[in-house]
Amino acid sequence: MAPLTYRYVALTDVGLRRSNNQDSGYASSRLLVIADGMGGAAAGDLASSATMAEIRELDRDLDADADGDALDAMRDAVARANHRLAELIADDPAVEGMGTTLEAMLWDGEKLAVAHIGDSRAYRLRGGRLSQLSTDHTFVQSLVDEGRITPEEARVHPHRSLLLKAILGRDDFEPDFTWLQPAPGDRYLLCSDGLSDMVDDQTIERVMKSETIDVAATELIRLALEAGGYDNVSVVIAEFVSSDEPLDEDLSCADGRPQITGAATSQPRPRTGSGSAASARGTIGATGMNEPEPDPEELRYAPRPVPRRRWVRWLLASLVILGLVGGACAYAYDWSQRQYFVAPSGDLVAIHRGVDVSVGGFSLSEVDEVTGVRIDSLPAYQRDRVAAGIAASDRDEAKRIVTNLSIQVTEPTPTPTPTPTPRRTRPTPVPTETP
Repeated sequence: MAPLTYRYVALTDVGLRRSNNQDSGYASSRLLVIADGMGGAAAGDLASSATMAEIRELDRDLDADADGDALDAMRDAVARANHRLAELIADDPAVEGMGTTLEAMLWDGEKLAVAHIGDSRAYRLRGGRLSQLSTDHTFVQSLVDEGRITPEEARVHPHRSLLLKAILGRDDFEPDFTWLQPAPGDRYLLCSDGLSDMVDDQTIERVMKSETIDVAATELIRLALEAGGYDNVSVVIAEFVSSDEPLDEDLSCADGRPQITGAATSQPRPRTGSGSAASARGTIGATGMNEPEPDPEELRYAPRPVPRRRWVRWLLASLVILGLVGGACAYAYDWSQRQYFVAPSGDLVAIHRGVDVSVGGFSLSEVDEVTGVRIDSLPAYQRDRVAAGIAASDRDEAKRIVTNLSIQVTEPTPTPTPTPTPRRTRPTPVPTETP
C-alpha cells in the first residue's frame, strides 16, 4: 500500500465582536497548528504569533541526531515558545499575564506527534463519526470530569472560558503530548474555542463530511459567525489520502505552499519588496491576488521631489500636525475613559475605569467599584495578575473577570484553639465512723 499524505486548509475570521484577531493558524504538508492568544488586545495576538513563530521552525526535515523523533522535536519547540513568552514579558512587564493555547500536529511520514494545552481542540472524523481527541484544560472541564456538571451544561456555563493551563512564559506549564496514527480517509480538525463554543459537535460532524475540506472550513466559519461570532474563530483541517491519489487542483493547498492566518501574519519579515504567499493570502481565497503585496517600508522611503516654497509648506504642515495632535490627544483621553481594568484598591480587588497611566502627574484612571474579593485570598498567580492590572474591553467584561477571580478564592484554614487541660485535684477524704 502506498504511504499516506494529506491535504490541508487554514481559515480564520476576526468574528463579530472583536476588534482584532488574537488567533494564529498554520497549515503545511508537515505541520498543523492553532494558537489562541489571551491577555487582552495588546498582548493576546503577541502571545499567539510569538508562539507560532517558534512552532513553525518544525516545518522542515528533522535531523534524527539533533532533533530526535517528531515528538521530541515538538516538546523542544513548545518549550522554546514558552521561553520566548518569558523573554517578551521580561522585556515589557506590561504584557505580564498574556498567554496562548496551542494545538499542534507534526507529521513524520507515518504518524502525527501532537501537542495540546488550553481549550483549542482537535477532532477526528473517521468512518463518518466525529470524536474529540483533546481534553480542554478548563475549570468547567474539571467540573465535568468530577461529575458535578454534564457536558451539555458545560457548553453554557458562565465560566467555560476559564483556563487552567496555557503557555504563559512560566515554568509550571504542563502540555499534553501524544502520538496519533492516521488512516486513509481520516479528516482532522484543529480549531479555536471561537468555533467549538458556537457550533455543537453534531453540526461539526455533519459539516466535516462535506465534499472537500475547503468547503468544510468555509462552512464552519460561516456557522460560527451565524451563531453570534463572539470570538475570533479559526480552523485548520487535514484530510489523509494515499500519496498516489491525484491532487485536486481546485484545492487551496494545490500550490503546496504553507497557509498562515490571523495574528501570525503580522510577524516581521525581511524588506524584500514582497511578502510570503501565506502573508499575502491571509485566509483561503481572502484576496484572490496573484501578485505579492509591496513592502510598506520600500514605499515609505521612496524618493520624493523637493517642493518649492518649502517654508510655506512647512508652516502649513506644522499647523496640520498641531491640529492632529490636539485632536488625537482629545480622542485618546475620551477613549481612555471608556476603558476598564481590574487592579488592587487597598487590600481588595477593584474595577478601575480608564487606563493605568499617569501623564504629567495626572492619573487617567479612577476606581469605579471596589469588590469584596480580598487580594490575599487569591492564588499566587491571580494575585500577580491583579497586581499587574487585568485589562477589560468594557465594564461587563471587568465584572466577569472579578467573578472568575471570586470562584478561585481560597479561605484560610483556621488554627484550632487548644482546649485547656483540667487541673487534677486530690479527692477530699470522707470521714468514717469508728465502732
